[in-house]
Amino acid sequence: MRILRAADYRSMPWKNGGGVTTEIAVSPASAGLDDFDWRVSMARVELSGPFSQFAGIDRTLAVLEGEGIVLEIAGYPPTSINRATALFSFPADVQTSATLIGGPITDLNVMTRRSRMTHSVERLSISTPVEIRTEAGTTVILCLDGEVIVPAAEPVRLGALDTLVADPDDASLLVQPIHEATLFMIRIGGISGND
Repeated sequence: MRILRAADYRSMPWKNGGGVTTEIAVSPASAGLDDFDWRVSMARVELSGPFSQFAGIDRTLAVLEGEGIVLEIAGYPPTSINRATALFSFPADVQTSATLIGGPITDLNVMTRRSRMTHSVERLSISTPVEIRTEAGTTVILCLDGEVIVPAAEPVRLGALDTLVADPDDASLLVQPIHEATLFMIRIGGISGND
């Protein structure tokens, strides 16, 4: 398994230059904004305005901090997203704009290249140990808040915004919260055997 610490994440301008994104993990590791297979990132949205477009990419968005946003996506009815709503998935290559509901937000973005990869994202609030089954492909666990311990040869402790990327041969991971914790579990798989 790989452990990615919040302090080590890379910050960069949005593709459209309208803000700053914090890249948590990307594949391939050297990929840029136009050639990744998958990417997990966070963005601070300070102002209402357009989203960057990514050709051939599917995206899932969740609000991590702030009151929320209303997304206006070409071909979809306006959609309000906040910390209590379900995650929202949509194509990243259609015209999209966001209106802030009550000030700046921080969001989580999971993106995969449609021709090669698929993804799913689940938010988990845990107060007791939970076993997370890993599957073919890549499993990414982001600790949003609280702290968790993952037993291993050397136990791993994840704090707020730290991330674990499971090895493909890990059958499952036991995640033990210290008090309570909120996790995002991201599963990324290949299409037609491309894991």
